[in-house]
Amino acid sequence: MAVIGLVWLFATATLTYAAGEKLTTTPAKAPAAVATPRPTLVVPDIRGQAFVFAKGILADGGFGWRVNGSVQGYATNVVASQQPAPGTRVQDTGAPTLTLTMQRGTYPQDGTPENVSPYVGTAIVLTKSPSAPAKKLSPRTVSTRAKVVAKSTAKRVHAAAKPKRRVPRRKIHAARSRPPAFIVSGAPREPLNEIPLTVRAQRLNAWLTPSRRATASNQRYWLYQHAWIVAGAKFGWWHGAAALRLLIAVDRRVASQWGIGHESESVARRALAAVEAQAK
Repeated sequence: MAVIGLVWLFATATLTYAAGEKLTTTPAKAPAAVATPRPTLVVPDIRGQAFVFAKGILADGGFGWRVNGSVQGYATNVVASQQPAPGTRVQDTGAPTLTLTMQRGTYPQDGTPENVSPYVGTAIVLTKSPSAPAKKLSPRTVSTRAKVVAKSTAKRVHAAAKPKRRVPRRKIHAARSRPPAFIVSGAPREPLNEIPLTVRAQRLNAWLTPSRRATASNQRYWLYQHAWIVAGAKFGWWHGAAALRLLIAVDRRVASQWGIGHESESVARRALAAVEAQAK
């Protein structure tokens, strides 16, 4: 009996020690989360651009804006300066907000000024290298990048460009047969390498499907097309009144689907009245 008792005590002590060792074992540490860097955006050069075109460039690039100074953000005013400077690399914080200073354009300041972007802007955060301090761009580099951006922008929305050589003759003839509805002194000519205002309005109407949601990118696209059509019609471009009537119908659908667009419809209606009065 004594021997059996000793064996039982030894077995109990062994099990107790093993259980204690298992409970006091340090658990393995979970791997630390690695932060994902944000995408980088390059600030475009919109200096010297009509504000109606500058807004579209900023919206396409994912930027917001805020107008600073005594001259307000009317569509026909011109961007005099911008902060940050062209070519600056910033983090994509959602809609990095540029500060713009305007100067009066050569056309009347009609409508309502848009001194802030219609979507919520975010802070400007400059990009920095994780291993070295950020390098300051030289004036030559900034100037080169600004020229590249300005050149590509000008081809899209500013001066009229020549039709491409390999375009079929019937398309060239159609592009050249866009007589202005009326003449506005100093207004830019309709760029023939862009679709007519009526086609732009029709495509915008087709784009606004019942399933199209009011995301930030969709709102930027609609506002950009809206501003282009309104400005072109005021400049006297071909069939501007017809394009505005289509645009008003689109604005009504936007108000019905998204719950916004009432002010944009009012802007289009005022533009239509002005265009019809000029065309008489």
